[in-house]
Amino acid sequence: MKTKPEHIIIFDTTLRDGEQCPGATLNIDEKLTIAKQLARLGVDVIEAGFAFASPGDFEAVNKIAQTVGTEDGPIICSLARARQEDIKAAAEAIKPAAKGRIHTFIATSDIHLKYKLKKNRQEVLAIAQEMVAYAKQFTDDVEFSPEDAGRSDPEFLYEVLEQAISAGATTVNIPDTVGYTTPSEFGTLIKGIKENVPNINQAIISVHGHNDLGMAVANFLEAVKNGARQLECTINGIGERAGNAALEELVMALYVRRQYFNPFLGRPVDSEEPLTNIDTKQIYRTSRLVSNLTGMLVQPNKAIVGANAFAHESGIHQDGVLKNKLTYEIMDARLIGLTENQIVLGKHSGRNAFRTRLRELGYELTETELNQAFVRFKEIADKKKEITDWDLEAIVNDEIQQAPDLFKVELVQVSCGSNAKPTATVTLCTPEGEELMDAAIGTGPVDAVYKAINRVVNVPNQLIEFSVQSVTAGIDAIGEVTIRLKHEDRVFSGHAANTDIIVASAQAYVNALNRLYAWLQLQSKQEQITA
Repeated sequence: MKTKPEHIIIFDTTLRDGEQCPGATLNIDEKLTIAKQLARLGVDVIEAGFAFASPGDFEAVNKIAQTVGTEDGPIICSLARARQEDIKAAAEAIKPAAKGRIHTFIATSDIHLKYKLKKNRQEVLAIAQEMVAYAKQFTDDVEFSPEDAGRSDPEFLYEVLEQAISAGATTVNIPDTVGYTTPSEFGTLIKGIKENVPNINQAIISVHGHNDLGMAVANFLEAVKNGARQLECTINGIGERAGNAALEELVMALYVRRQYFNPFLGRPVDSEEPLTNIDTKQIYRTSRLVSNLTGMLVQPNKAIVGANAFAHESGIHQDGVLKNKLTYEIMDARLIGLTENQIVLGKHSGRNAFRTRLRELGYELTETELNQAFVRFKEIADKKKEITDWDLEAIVNDEIQQAPDLFKVELVQVSCGSNAKPTATVTLCTPEGEELMDAAIGTGPVDAVYKAINRVVNVPNQLIEFSVQSVTAGIDAIGEVTIRLKHEDRVFSGHAANTDIIVASAQAYVNALNRLYAWLQLQSKQEQITA
């Protein structure tokens, strides 16, 4: 891929590495929804998945390549181990994309060679060269990663990278796979690669890193200063273990402090040109979408997109901000798309006005999705006098999260009080269309509802997380409920929004149970096929 030396490429791996976060599993439609939003956000590369991992992963990558991989859209990439079968699957999956990339990798650290690969350095060197050349048969855009580069012997790393570039790699990615390095060490590593790999000018240097010690973003910014021109990151920093470098933090650091970074990219110090192609006004919306679909909540004090990122409680801070925002704010909330909580629609608003406002907010819904969302909007409008943009986002995000349509909540009724035992009655419609009712007593109304639902569905599970967030202020605010439940060693998430928090809790729980139930059905079918 051709790029100017002063431009930073944003490589988003939310759909690949981010999805590997426990409980963040997405279905194909959800992945496609996120991919479309990533394209609106302006990412340069979408790592859509690991095509060889499963038929579902292959289909997701292929569908994203077909739908999002347009001529003016992002590069669509698939990960592949340095194996022919992996690379061939990746090539097939990305084929519909106007611009496709194969990202192949093999470990290079001595600890990985000894305990994981059980190979010596010369064997790994030969495999890297051979598999990059093999990938090059399918596409001109090949990325190579020496896994665990941060703990690899630099001299061996230089040799592997040189051979990979000679074999056709156009991007070489330097991963801090275990989140071990410090900014100074990582910057020195990138600088060493620039100075010691003879053909490094024929490839773009990329970086990938995990946040185990909380230094992923700092490591990446130091890498930029030393020659890295592609950053591999995820929305909200989700990913394995402590997660990946957060896209929104990297992009806004490069935007707010561009005068500081300009000289390292060969730009005039006072240049106001952004260093990335990201449309920053899409950041908040993308963050919310990924959080809702994955069930991974954003902590309130999270940089850039947390609920408290632009909040001021201290009297001194409030006084300063009222006089001049620059006293305590280094960026405008509107830069990330965080608009004022203004009233936009009411219960008398029509379908066309509803559709138009959603388009203004960046949502392109199918007719079916629009109809479902409009029905929900009318229900909410009858309960709330004031409908805000945030309310609309909650309604739409709730509707487009297409969990398998198996069990449906038909009725939720609770009885509770200071001197009463919390009791819940629920009616669910089963996948066969049968209505089943049951009741239960719990420690509280939500506990009672969940016990009653479990009696109907009868699928063993353990509730491991329950959280409630208010979308807006006020007694009539929409409440968003996110839950995660565990079955054996797998985690399934559910999400729902409603002005009635008990109803939202029931819907979120059934949403997660439907994912679990669908997975159990798939496992049963696969066992029958192999039997």
